[in-house]
Amino acid sequence: MTEAKFELQPRAGAAAGRPVVLVIMDGIGVGRGDQYDAVALAFTPTLDALTRSALTRTLRAHGTAVGLPSDKDMGNSEVGHNILGAGRIFDQGAKCVDRAIAEKSIFGATWRALMAQAAGGALHLLGLLSDGNVHASMAHLRALLEEAAGEGLRRVFVHTLLDGRDVPDRSAHEYVAQLEQLLARLSAETGGDYAIASGGGRMSTTMDRYEADWSIVERGWRAHVLGEGRRFSSAEKAIAAFRDEQPGVSDQRLPAFVIAREGRPIGCIADGDAVLIYNFRGDRAVQICRAFTEDEGFNAFDRIRCPEVYFAGMVQYDGDLALPQHYLVSPETVGGTVSEYLANTGIAQFACSETQKFGHVTYFWNGNRSGKFSEQLETYVEIPSDTAPFEQRPWMKSAETADAVIAAIGSGKFPFIRTNFAGGDMVGHTGELQAARLAVEAVDLALGRIKAAADAAGGWLVVTADHGNADDMVERDGEGRARMTSSGVPYWRTSHSLNPVPFFASGAKSDGTRLRQGLNQAGLANVAATIIDLLGYAPPPDYEPGLLERAS
Repeated sequence: MTEAKFELQPRAGAAAGRPVVLVIMDGIGVGRGDQYDAVALAFTPTLDALTRSALTRTLRAHGTAVGLPSDKDMGNSEVGHNILGAGRIFDQGAKCVDRAIAEKSIFGATWRALMAQAAGGALHLLGLLSDGNVHASMAHLRALLEEAAGEGLRRVFVHTLLDGRDVPDRSAHEYVAQLEQLLARLSAETGGDYAIASGGGRMSTTMDRYEADWSIVERGWRAHVLGEGRRFSSAEKAIAAFRDEQPGVSDQRLPAFVIAREGRPIGCIADGDAVLIYNFRGDRAVQICRAFTEDEGFNAFDRIRCPEVYFAGMVQYDGDLALPQHYLVSPETVGGTVSEYLANTGIAQFACSETQKFGHVTYFWNGNRSGKFSEQLETYVEIPSDTAPFEQRPWMKSAETADAVIAAIGSGKFPFIRTNFAGGDMVGHTGELQAARLAVEAVDLALGRIKAAADAAGGWLVVTADHGNADDMVERDGEGRARMTSSGVPYWRTSHSLNPVPFFASGAKSDGTRLRQGLNQAGLANVAATIIDLLGYAPPPDYEPGLLERAS
């Protein structure tokens, strides 16, 4: 039951009845404004007008500002929405796992159960092969492998999902080479079999989210569990072959593959084995967890067989669903989010996005909580995403999302409305500059329509982003110059940027509202108090200060 302490008190002199509309432009940061900045290249009359007329500044959206280990760590949608909804900074997944490894608490009861099960079979480690610190970390994988070898485990198989989004694209072979070297050493030390057993690009294999395309998970299942897929003698050879056949293919879209010896898959997941998902981020781990843990009622695809295994996650990816039941690291509980305070204070709210980001304006915004705080006061609307490649539909569902938000404003039922536009991020991840530009233009068009509706309702429009992406579409060297191939073609960037994000507040400023002074290092955490203040309430004392103030 929600604690009554999470209630808001009216702010003295507050004007009631004005809706506050928060628009999160996913992946639209503030870049260099050069020829590789899809945001600057786009036709954005709405953003241009807000720059001239709204209360405007930038916010930090990466690194320590969003609870990540260092300021070299790029922000992402999960942590961005966590911090936006929570109003204060707390340790995120990577940092929690880092601490658990340093303290050895990660090797507790669940780890011992994995080891006991694997002693009679094999241990399978499934996750993203990356040091991007967004979904997973090679440092975490290395620690798990070293511990398993130290405990004398003889059969350990890694099912590698290749990145190309959170790290430079076409770098998968480098990560595989590092892993192969480690696995060869551990095999020699233990006299066992430590090897890569299967894999594939993250956007083609296993790592779907929000049930957008279950066929991605099915391809992973067939490779990891059934041993079905194109066979190679090594992951390095698989990557090389796919690149030869599809010049320019992104790591994230490499097909699923299976490693075989003497014509047979070396590491299919079987009865009696132990399986650990070593990703620490939840959204792209939930569906594969369901495939392993749900009973015969599972109908997302035909599993053919579902092995009886001891299954665990790095963390619990969904607390409400207890998914998975077993996990290594307990995530930090995030209570007292904006939505929890508003629900307990009797304030109706509306959340909307297309499928690709729906969980971000609900689950992540609510502090990693999948349910509502109040069925009566909260309305969630999901716009089904297309399943076509994002660069082929760069406008995504911007228009339909705007339609839903405008209807919510017009209804007069919701003092607080939040939404996410996915295009800047999802299309930015494709590395297609012109498609990203079109995505930004579609967001700007939708934003203009929402602004008109908010103005007509006499409300406030607050616009920001969760991190950068489309604002920097090229890989850069240490001097910030674009990296080029020998033929003069840019290495297109498919990962997030470290750039700040915009903040705009547009509404009735007759009460003397202005930007608060002295917040030079403000970040996403400062947005929550801003929203509560605009709604006419005093922000909680443990929130980061709001970005606006009133002239005395």
